[in-house]
Amino acid sequence: MSHDSDETVTVLPPVPLLLRERGIDLRKETPEDLQFLRSLYIAGRQDELLQVNWPESTKIAFLSQQFELQTQYYKSNYRGAAWGIITKESYPIGRLYLHANSKDIRIIDISIMADFRNQGIGNKIIRSIFSLATASNIGVSIHVDLLNSSARRLYDRLGFVLTSTSGPYHKMDWTPKLSTTNTSAKLFVESPSIVIRQKLSAGVEQR
Repeated sequence: MSHDSDETVTVLPPVPLLLRERGIDLRKETPEDLQFLRSLYIAGRQDELLQVNWPESTKIAFLSQQFELQTQYYKSNYRGAAWGIITKESYPIGRLYLHANSKDIRIIDISIMADFRNQGIGNKIIRSIFSLATASNIGVSIHVDLLNSSARRLYDRLGFVLTSTSGPYHKMDWTPKLSTTNTSAKLFVESPSIVIRQKLSAGVEQR
């Protein structure tokens, strides 16, 4: 089922100054990022296969296939989404996938390489998403794997609330406290000519 019920194009959030001062940036994904994205996905899923008695090459081939299926699902079902690459000194270290409509902004996936986790990068990027959502007077939602307790704790701290559970995922929602409209900070635009997910991934790196 497609999630593009509104004719909108999602934009990436601005990178907070504190992150930019550390060389962290956010840009649009390009075809040249495919190998990095595959490696990021595989690295984030390898622990799930630790108890599986497969040769390493078989595990990599399986996860690579899963990555292809996830990518196909995302691109087919989240038209108009923002596909972002998180970088440090121009080197890719993660990804941020967002999809906005008139009701909320869905964090389809946010993943960061292990060496760059627990440094506040994901936290600050999500808070930047909150600012955009507040400016448009809409909420933010994300799906989290039931077994990803560290991600659940992070989202609890950020103010997300568990709203439903489906299969292996919790759906969590964040609602802005103030109904503020700021026409200079739009989360999405009305036409692609103006501006510029898998199963739903818990999509969450352990920050």
